[in-house]
This record gives sequence, structure tokens and C-alpha cells, in this order.
Amino acid sequence: MKKIIAIVLIVACFSCKNETKSDGKLNIVTTTTMITDLVKNIGGDYVNVQGLMGSGVDPHLYKASEGDVTKLVEANVIFYNGLHLEGKLVEVFEKMGSATKTPIALGEELDKSTLIGSDYFASNYDPHVWFDINYFKQFVKKVTEVLSEKNPENTENFKANEIKYIAKLDALQSKIRAVIESLPKEKRILVTAHDAFNYFGKAYEFEVVGLQGLSTATEAGVQDVQKLSAFIIEKNIKAIFVESSVPKRTIEALQAAVKSKGHEVEIGGTLYSDALGNAGTLEGTYIGMFEYNVNTIVNALK
Repeated sequence: MKKIIAIVLIVACFSCKNETKSDGKLNIVTTTTMITDLVKNIGGDYVNVQGLMGSGVDPHLYKASEGDVTKLVEANVIFYNGLHLEGKLVEVFEKMGSATKTPIALGEELDKSTLIGSDYFASNYDPHVWFDINYFKQFVKKVTEVLSEKNPENTENFKANEIKYIAKLDALQSKIRAVIESLPKEKRILVTAHDAFNYFGKAYEFEVVGLQGLSTATEAGVQDVQKLSAFIIEKNIKAIFVESSVPKRTIEALQAAVKSKGHEVEIGGTLYSDALGNAGTLEGTYIGMFEYNVNTIVNALK
């Protein structure tokens, strides 16, 4: 990490002008796939977007390569989640901020009094805020403001894209609520590999239990598996879920622990938590990911 920070400081000295690419478009760098998708929707054809993280990548554990640092230094704007989600990148962003470039942590724009507290993160908040669509709409607003400031001649285009995207998010909220309402409240218990779905649970009245806690940097122990297996049996939970960015062995161990006690629990499918699906697929977009997750959860728990 020290080597990476040194590169940031050296290269940043030659990049203070922060010029756009030769095509005149803003050069945007993003971290998570959710933010990458958002910025592409708002920026459209008027920006160049490079996402550091791809499908299945765990942002909790992601470390910047030298190539990533070059992209960050050459960017006109950097958007990241913040709230210590990208824990291994925090030092890089702090150093870049001191070198006249200010990365924008979208999560820091939210009203902290409404967030879910967490002792697992340096921010003291659960950073998985994109699972509340209302928070994601605030991300959209901030991205639109920043792009408009950086590229005022395209302000009208950015705002038009914002209106269209917010309308799609409104439709998404209505659609998934209708699906969730088909699942009785007593069956709304969501057991996953780690606690990425607390904001989802709060918004849609699910009890959420994660085997590894909020951060995948911590591993589940034997006691965690035994305790959660007892909970599954007590609540007669029908299905538990793997996450795309977390090794499935943790959930398989939990399933085996339940079975060893004479009970059965199915693996209800794979949910997208800290990253979207493959580019070009339905799950490769924020809206498609949310629909897929909700349908997978409800169908498995019914």
C-alpha cells in the first residue's frame, strides 16, 4: 500500500490541471459496479466511465493496483461509496484528496442519523446503503450535481437523464413492493453469507441475518455456524442464500450444520450483494440486480 500511495503522490503532481480527454468528455472513475452503472445512466454519451471493480468483486477486500492508481490520477471525477465500504482504498483516496483531487464519497452525503450503525466499520455505519432505493436516488442527485458542475455545457442533458433514471427507480420500487407483499411477513427472514441486506430488510420488513457480519474481512467461526443453524431450525426457515461476491463454502457449511441436526434447509439461490452481475446481463444493472434479488428471495421463501 505504501508503494501505491507514493505513486499517487508522484503522478498527481503532474495531473493538477485535471484536463479532459482529447474527445472533450469528462473522464470518470468509479469503484463499485453499482456506482459505475449509475454514472453511466446519468453521464450517458457525454462522459467516459471506468469502473475499478467488476462483477463478483468484493469491495471490502479490494486493493488498488498500480494501473488503478493511474486511472484515478488521470480522472476528472472519482465517485466511490464511502462509509468505509472500500476499506483498502481509503488511504489512497485520502492522499489523492490532499493532492488537489477530491474523490467524492456518495455515502457521506446521506443523513447519518438515518443510517444503520455498525462497529465493524471505521465510519461506524453499515455502508451497504444502495439496498435502500431512496438512498440510491440521493446518489443519483449528487452525481448529477457534480457532473453538471464539471461540465456545465451538458447540464441539461445530465438533468434529463436524471429525470428518466429516477422515473425508472420509482417504477422499480412499485414493482418489487408488489412482489414482496406476496410473501407473508412471518416468512420474511433472510439468511445470507454476510450482513449486506440490512437496509433492504429495514425498507421491506425482513429480518436479516448474515453469517459473517457486515464485513467479509471477518470470517465466520464454528460457533457462528452452530448458532445460526439453531436459529434456522427454530424459525423453520425454508431457504438460505449464497452471495455472488462471497465464497459459497460458508453457506454450504451452514446447510451441513442444519442437516447434521436432522433438519433440511435449501440454498435458495445466489444473491448479488456487493457487486452486480456480468455486464450485458439483466443482473449487470442496478435495476435488474434488484429485481433479480427480490424474485429469488420471494420464490425461495414462499
